[in-house]
Amino acid sequence: MNEFFPEVTTIKYEGADSKNPLSFKHYKADEKVLGKTMAEHLRFAVCYWHTFKGLGDDPFGGPTMIRSYNASSDPMKVAEDTMYAAFEFFTKLGVNFWCFHDRDIAPEADNLAETNRRLDKIVPIAKKLQDESGIKLLWGTTNAFSHRRFLAGASTNPSPSVFAYAASQVKKAMEITHELGGAGYVFWGGREGYETLLNTDIKRELEHMGIFMNMAADYKKEIGFGGDLYIEPKPKEPTKHQYDFDAGNCYAFLQKYDLLDDFKLNIEANHATLAGHSFLHELQYSIANGIFGSVDANRGDLLLGWDTDQFPTDIYDTTLAMYIILKAGGFTKGGLNFDAHLRRQSIDPVDLFYAHIGAIDCFARGLKNAEKMINDGRVEQIVKDRYAGWNSGIGNEIETGNANFSKLEKYTLEHGEPKLQSGRQELIENIINEYI
Repeated sequence: MNEFFPEVTTIKYEGADSKNPLSFKHYKADEKVLGKTMAEHLRFAVCYWHTFKGLGDDPFGGPTMIRSYNASSDPMKVAEDTMYAAFEFFTKLGVNFWCFHDRDIAPEADNLAETNRRLDKIVPIAKKLQDESGIKLLWGTTNAFSHRRFLAGASTNPSPSVFAYAASQVKKAMEITHELGGAGYVFWGGREGYETLLNTDIKRELEHMGIFMNMAADYKKEIGFGGDLYIEPKPKEPTKHQYDFDAGNCYAFLQKYDLLDDFKLNIEANHATLAGHSFLHELQYSIANGIFGSVDANRGDLLLGWDTDQFPTDIYDTTLAMYIILKAGGFTKGGLNFDAHLRRQSIDPVDLFYAHIGAIDCFARGLKNAEKMINDGRVEQIVKDRYAGWNSGIGNEIETGNANFSKLEKYTLEHGEPKLQSGRQELIENIINEYI
């Protein structure tokens, strides 16, 4: 069997003092943090699309990266070689999970039947490699946005024939995910939105999307798939406005179409910033409304303003993200999927390792910092103190529904002008910097 990354052996933990770039400085998979191992907390996954199919092309230029697993002129041989290369990479990196789009793992043919046959040839290879390596599938998804048939969307397309094609494609992808033991299945509506309102019936398109997602929830039950279903919010790009704009939009959608029991959210850091939010806001909003599921871990370049999908390197962000996630009970079936790709100039295969090592260490440091924050409790106590007035007296009466405007007016007349309290923002920021 060919070795696709011969310059790299297994990545090991060597500690913070190590100068070896092919080692972990902070991530020690079996180290216990708050009663669980780091591996159990972080549930790292490598994405198939950017890592193995992304070759450095961008809107202004073609591929810059040459990979040995792309050498064959036979697209199915390329698909097989890429799968072996992927599991070699997963194993050497030491992650426990991976993620894929259907069109990542097998090339699309001229018709759906042949495309499905191609998938049926590749999936057994993936299953064999999973069994041999112990690496599991975090989630699968379908690419219903790249092909020209989806130029006006998939479930929101004006054509019922395109809607039917998208449903057929999702059906197969869900079956594959189930067969591979996936812990979840993600819907990313790459073109589920509009370019102009002049030719768009928003009400009808949203209704069709609701119908589509209900069909998916029904099919999950029909095939006995035990994983979670996720929607991944994104505000724009490539469309002007996408219907899954942010966590708030998705929550409203799930409520309207009676899907709250069936779907959670897969939050991506870069998508949050494109929506005008922080990554932390989208996490906290999802958790507050009981719809948090999983994370696409990356970052954007705020000076560029588009979906750059860079590897996470901001320890402040990873610290607060892990603090929020741990406070909510941690991941169940979700995890941290590195939906990120190398920069156009990082052309060597070894750069894939450098990128993932840095991102893994960044979240490992965030996890350990979050543990300090939780054990120390100072930040949590400041927040508790700020809202302490709601635990008794008039605050408790308001929250329990035992107050009305007349009662509150009487209270205000008796107690006079409210006493204000400091938000302590600067103090909290100083405390967080102590951990980092």
